Amino acid sequence: MSKIRIVRATEGDLATILEMIRALAEYEKRAHLVTATEEKLRETLFGIAPAAEVLLAHGEEEWAGFAVFFATYSTFLAQPGLYLEDLYVKPHLRGHGIGLALLQRLARIATERGCGRVEWSVLNWNQPSIEFYKKLGAAPMDEWTKYRLAGEALDRLANRDTG
Repeated sequence: MSKIRIVRATEGDLATILEMIRALAEYEKRAHLVTATEEKLRETLFGIAPAAEVLLAHGEEEWAGFAVFFATYSTFLAQPGLYLEDLYVKPHLRGHGIGLALLQRLARIATERGCGRVEWSVLNWNQPSIEFYKKLGAAPMDEWTKYRLAGEALDRLANRDTG
């Protein structure tokens, strides 16, 4: 693909962002978990306190993929970082440099912001993505286990009596 254009998403891109989220969820066999709506995305991405940023990749004729990321902080480095929440390229457009272009733009943003690192997670079964990331020089953090509090467990902890 000769022409790849990477742009920052705007509020006018909400339908495209939601389309990408749903396509990613389908690919990851997690479509049943998507509760995102355009209104929720408007509030959380473009509202008073945006929680994340979105890059959109445009191929020659269509939106081809996206990257969703947000700021983190490393106490050990005493530097900010970026966390790549989602990277997705439409299946029929993979292998044309779109994922690489999105990651290159994210790396530029990270260096411009003085970040010490960019991190992300990948599903263990997603071997094509794992190989792609390793080719870029990314290293798996095998000594760490990711934990998550969500739903009822999050509510219980938030409302726990500490007295």
